[in-house]
Amino acid sequence: MNNQPKTSQRLASLDWMRGFVMVLMVVDHASMAFNVRHLSYDSASSYITGAVYSASEFLTRWASHLCAPTFVFLAGTALAISIDRKVARGADQSQISRDMMIRGLIIASLDPTLISLLKGQLTFQVLFAIGMGMVLMAWLRRLPVLWLAGLALLWLLAGEALTDVVWDPPAWADPLSALLVAVHVGPDMVVKYPVIPWTAMMMLGWAFGNYLTRYLAGEYKGWTPVRFLTVAGVVCLLIFVLVRGINDYGNMFMLRESDHWIHWLFVSKYPPSLSFTALELGLLALCLAGFMLLERRVPVKQNGPLLVFGQTALFFYIIHRVIFDSSARLFDLQASMDLTGVYLVSLAMLLFLYPLCLWYRRYKAAHRDSWVRFI
Repeated sequence: MNNQPKTSQRLASLDWMRGFVMVLMVVDHASMAFNVRHLSYDSASSYITGAVYSASEFLTRWASHLCAPTFVFLAGTALAISIDRKVARGADQSQISRDMMIRGLIIASLDPTLISLLKGQLTFQVLFAIGMGMVLMAWLRRLPVLWLAGLALLWLLAGEALTDVVWDPPAWADPLSALLVAVHVGPDMVVKYPVIPWTAMMMLGWAFGNYLTRYLAGEYKGWTPVRFLTVAGVVCLLIFVLVRGINDYGNMFMLRESDHWIHWLFVSKYPPSLSFTALELGLLALCLAGFMLLERRVPVKQNGPLLVFGQTALFFYIIHRVIFDSSARLFDLQASMDLTGVYLVSLAMLLFLYPLCLWYRRYKAAHRDSWVRFI
């Protein structure tokens, strides 16, 4: 059997991975909107010492931790692949940068506008981090790939020390510091996705995308993507075990209380700690390697749910957030159901979204040069 990855126009494995975490995301957002026992203490600013957590509630929340790192990392990967193709077709570099910045600003603006309106408070979440990361990448992409990867890794290693200068948890950081590196959870403003650490993950995704394009073009004869991802995933998980085991620096001030498995996995997402990032990027790498192996062995179904969801990510995100958040507020459904209800609502949402995403994918393919290219 041929061990080379398929050189198709689009790697299905990347879309499958994105679609997989979008399913996890729907469950988490349904829990946020409706679950009476939803857990949201994964930050040193909100962690409750000595609390006892239900295993099922914890695992439901913990599984969703994979979502944001995957979205951000694969956003960088997709940028690298798409820009390489545009350059190969002779596209103007300045136009590429303008399009990146416009799309980034549109995505970033959705949090302080649409999502904030739905939540009833000024909110800066994952869309803001992704959008601003794209804006920054319009300039950062001009750096050599090894420089980008090195700067990203440097932040992952040293970011906690720099964050400590401006943030003293459990107190909130000031809004500007929160937008850059920390968190702020006030009654009128919430910042949970600071730009710098999440952009570092996008930079790593860009480096991986650059490697993929060169490998698929036959310019790189070293490790296959599957081997590269497998080794990287194992290394990341070993770093997680080391940092979490030492239980000091690298946990973003959210230390492990005991040797219970929940406390090992209860890491800081807001802002992302080294232990969080190593764990999630390690799981992402191994899952993506698995999807790449699967892509070699099974035919790609163009209307498969994971592929469809993965190819319509932003549309998917906007629709389900509008429905969940608006219905929870308008009909007073916050904290109205248990975990079983959350999973049933999530399933209903996925069934509702599938035909909509199919339609949007067709519409976007037929209007590639219209405004939809930014969504």
